[in-house]
Amino acid sequence: MTSADLLRLITLSAIWGASYLFMRIGAPVLGPVLLIALRLGLAALFLWIVALVLKKRLNLRAHWRHYLVLGLFNSALPFLLFAIAARTLPASLLSVLNATAPIWAAVITAVWTRKTLSRKASLGLATGVAGVALLVGFDPATLGPGAPLAIALSLGASLSYGIASLYANTSKQQVEPFANAHGSMWAAALWIAPAAPFFPTISTPSLTVLLVVLALGVVCGGVAYLLYFKLIRDIGASSALTVTFLVPVFGVLWGYLILDEPVGWHTLAGACAVICGTAWVTGFSPSALMKRPN
Repeated sequence: MTSADLLRLITLSAIWGASYLFMRIGAPVLGPVLLIALRLGLAALFLWIVALVLKKRLNLRAHWRHYLVLGLFNSALPFLLFAIAARTLPASLLSVLNATAPIWAAVITAVWTRKTLSRKASLGLATGVAGVALLVGFDPATLGPGAPLAIALSLGASLSYGIASLYANTSKQQVEPFANAHGSMWAAALWIAPAAPFFPTISTPSLTVLLVVLALGVVCGGVAYLLYFKLIRDIGASSALTVTFLVPVFGVLWGYLILDEPVGWHTLAGACAVICGTAWVTGFSPSALMKRPN
């Protein structure tokens, strides 16, 4: 991995870590449904402009069903569930709960393929569950009204990512990564848009909230995907997935610096347990970061 690749990886982690901060700011004002509808619409428009510049086609006639499935489980459903939870839970906790997605993916894959998890993966699963329990059991934010439901929704969002991962790995559709992102983003927007008129804004958005929406759509959606696919091309998919381990770091950092969210020992210990558990479940090796794909 070159220094430029490392910089892209850190930048991507910082951007996706900030998405929980942005949802925490925007959801209480616009409401979860409208916030996510705008996020997906802006991201789709941005990627459409990029597709025009790069002359990349979606081939909708052949892949529209694929885009609909991927858009539902990889964007529309998890984005909405996290946005609902963001009205109650701090951004730091949301980002750590998101890191359980690879654990869910491993469990779902094991059930689907009827294969027993290895001893290391089982240890990772137990460690990840312990990390979540530590966060939930000691974080004061989990004691407030609606917190149990918000935690369940966050874990449901991570489960949805796991389902999307299994589908992407088993699908027979041969679609390039950029088309997957572009097509699934339009599909996700179509899933959410019909509901938006029935959920008006909770209060009048300020300029800050409008900028947050723009950042969620263009930066956390469009720009982040471009960075991610650039990393996949340059360092390989397995190394690019290292972003999973770095997003909670920035999620906690942005919550602390910008929203003044408390960071207790349980936050750090729980986050470390979840990250370590995810690494063991996925079989991630830090040495892979220093290697370029063949």
